[in-house]
Amino acid sequence: MELRQLRYFVRVVELGSISRAALDLNLVQSALSQQITRLESELSTRLLQRSPQGVTPTEAGVAFFREAQLTLRHAQQAIRAAQQARLTGSVSVGLAPTTAAVLGLPLMQAMRERYPDVRLHMVESMSGHLSSMLNARQLDLAVLFDLPTGASLSVQTARRWSVLPLIEEEVFFIMARAASKPGLPDTLRMAQLKDRPLILPTGPHGLRSTLDAAFLRAKLTPTVALEVDSLALLMDAVHAGVGATLQPWAAVARQVDAELSLCMARISDHQIKRSNWLCGLSEDELSPAALAARVVLADCVRSLVGSGVWKGAALSPKV
Repeated sequence: MELRQLRYFVRVVELGSISRAALDLNLVQSALSQQITRLESELSTRLLQRSPQGVTPTEAGVAFFREAQLTLRHAQQAIRAAQQARLTGSVSVGLAPTTAAVLGLPLMQAMRERYPDVRLHMVESMSGHLSSMLNARQLDLAVLFDLPTGASLSVQTARRWSVLPLIEEEVFFIMARAASKPGLPDTLRMAQLKDRPLILPTGPHGLRSTLDAAFLRAKLTPTVALEVDSLALLMDAVHAGVGATLQPWAAVARQVDAELSLCMARISDHQIKRSNWLCGLSEDELSPAALAARVVLADCVRSLVGSGVWKGAALSPKV
């Protein structure tokens, strides 16, 4: 028996109609009827008398209705008690610039709404720097890129990290629309990037290692025009037509005119994905505030991906 079943039953009795209750609860009528039937089966007794005029509770239904109301009232009191005992403390979270462009503001808003007394410290930096800060205990949590799946356990053991896979992002070929030739296709393969001048981050950062491995698989030596470890500067160079870049969609999330000023083509090679991992200090080192922030961050990611806001991203199976 679940609280929602009690809530459904109480609303049906209050309105005297399954159809009206379904509309009030924003449920399909057949789904609501099924829940009431399951409740009656579990109790091995009929709770409602059904007729063309609506429903009325049986004698057992009246008794159950009173107790269900009391149970729901107690549940609300438990919720209020938990909310009044507000969580306090502080938590530091590190995000790479591309991740921060999509996740940063929703995370701040969600933490402020759920845990207003927790002080959130946000750090935006390159993935390699965030990893060093996490190792130095300067961060509680960080979203990092491209930790090998098989190495997750060894990472946890060696560095005493907790590691949770978050999402995988598709990679796009991005260039200034003014510098592109007409007819750029929606998708490209790595082999088609030969002789294209590229602007990329340097080796220590997660995306570059993924791209280098992809170029190696494609037996292609990239033409690297510039190496830039600043997303803002990198995208400025792309806008100026200095070269193109390979980045997830999140790289253009902050640019309101991206569709007008840039051309984007998804890299179709199936191995080209940027993995995002939520890494943190070990479970016994994380404070209650940090543990709460970890849950909120994962919830935000699920919401952003599920709603289609985080384009080109798919949830990892465990999120």
